[in-house]
Amino acid sequence: MSQLPDSQRIVITGVGLVAPNANNLTDFRQALLDGRNHIQEIEHRYIGKVPAGICNFEETKYRKRKENKRGTRAGCLAVYAANEAINDANIDLNNCDKSRIGVYTGLTEHGNVETENEVYNISQFDYNVDYWTHHHNPRTVLNSPAGEITLNLGITGPHYSIGAACAAGNTALIHGLQMLRLGEVDVALTGGVSESTSSFGIFAGFKAQQALAKHPDPNKASRPFDTQRNGIVVSEGACLYTLERLEDAKKRGAKIYCEITGYHTNSDATDFVLPNTTRQIECMQAALKKAGLNAEDIDIVNCHATGTPQGDVQEMRGIREVFKNCKNTYINATKGYIGHCMGAAGSLELAGNLGSFEDSCVHPTINLNNIDPECDCPNLVVNKPKEGVNVKTILNNSFGMVGINSVIIVTKFEQ
Repeated sequence: MSQLPDSQRIVITGVGLVAPNANNLTDFRQALLDGRNHIQEIEHRYIGKVPAGICNFEETKYRKRKENKRGTRAGCLAVYAANEAINDANIDLNNCDKSRIGVYTGLTEHGNVETENEVYNISQFDYNVDYWTHHHNPRTVLNSPAGEITLNLGITGPHYSIGAACAAGNTALIHGLQMLRLGEVDVALTGGVSESTSSFGIFAGFKAQQALAKHPDPNKASRPFDTQRNGIVVSEGACLYTLERLEDAKKRGAKIYCEITGYHTNSDATDFVLPNTTRQIECMQAALKKAGLNAEDIDIVNCHATGTPQGDVQEMRGIREVFKNCKNTYINATKGYIGHCMGAAGSLELAGNLGSFEDSCVHPTINLNNIDPECDCPNLVVNKPKEGVNVKTILNNSFGMVGINSVIIVTKFEQ
């Protein structure tokens, strides 16, 4: 039971998402329980065929085709997820103060896609810049996806993006929580967005690092913890949450998915790319402390688990250290289903586990045939769900390049 007043307790009342294997939370949850992933092979300019997670959704459900054409792919994903999150929370925007809604989108990167496309376009005209689009600047500013949401929904409160590499989904959630606690907004629309699959540079960069996954079957390319894992599957996606103060959610009789009870972010300060186990341990421990919980109170740990040889080992060392005496803490990972959705990864992976509060199942890590001994861990759920688990707390790891770590802890809501 939280000791905070209801004005400081922050709850999730809406979830909107689009992922490579589903376009709503119900279908996403079922896909994870069924072991259904959806990674396909795409032909990328300059680099050839690569596995990727591509979203297939109704792009004109909430925005006209010409608006999508003027905006960005990230904006298209974000607008869809934002509308779904608001509708799921049963918030009537026509009868609320839109100046009191904040929009905070977590991003790994933004603008790469648009710039690469324009450079390619003018290359077809002998690099004549007269053919460069006048839409380029608003498309590439970092606040663009969040701004596109406000344009679509008529929200006049603050909007901006949180740049936190692949920890951005969690970090944006943390920021939304803090803005609500400070009283800056009454509703926070927040989570992660990524359009990375359209960027040649992302694929080429991971390939140069020898961290781009490959496999004859694209659905088996993302293999967290497996001895045959060989890198990251780049994916797109979005997952946005409606966050409110508990007192406000109660007043309007909102359904409540869970309460955010713990969080933390920190920095490795050691390397541009290689993770730091010690800092990850400190991040998990600090989140537990803020939540007023012990490690054994956590029922599910969702790993960041990108499928890179070194990254998986470093993270699992930290998890084994923090949860070494926790016989009833189950471990899973999500990227085998959807690849690495970059800025959207943390928020999507958290969403995929929320159903555990109701169905008492822990979704498995898939594509795991031969566990790397350095990644083995007690209670690692492999290839089929673990049923009959009384889930009350979930810890979600999300780590990113240049040494940024973020952890979110959510708790089943109790009065």
